[in-house]
Amino acid sequence: MMTETATEKKKVLIVDDEAGIRILYDRELRKEGYEVLHASSGPECLRLVEEEKPDIVVLDIRMPGMDGIQVLHRILEADNELPVVINTAYSSYRDNFMTWVANAYLIKSSDLTELKNTIRALLD
Repeated sequence: MMTETATEKKKVLIVDDEAGIRILYDRELRKEGYEVLHASSGPECLRLVEEEKPDIVVLDIRMPGMDGIQVLHRILEADNELPVVINTAYSSYRDNFMTWVANAYLIKSSDLTELKNTIRALLD
């Protein structure tokens, strides 16, 4: 028998080509009670969005092959209700109007408070 909290656990998809970032975010977001999915590339992200139906996507921009901006637009073509948080080390992309369709734009930090608060706010 599933408990009520298990059925309500929200899925967060972390998309980043750096394994260390995925591991850190996974650990911290699981402590917050989320189910965490991982993708290391744009194509893997798009497959997981289709197959796993995450509740929110945390998306890096600079990735080999398909960059996060391309992935963002493909996600929104498939499901324009799915919240997407751009999470990058580069503030310069904030001025790129292609990123403005994301629900939030965060600069990567070792302090994940802002990321956790943003995810919580977008899922509530």
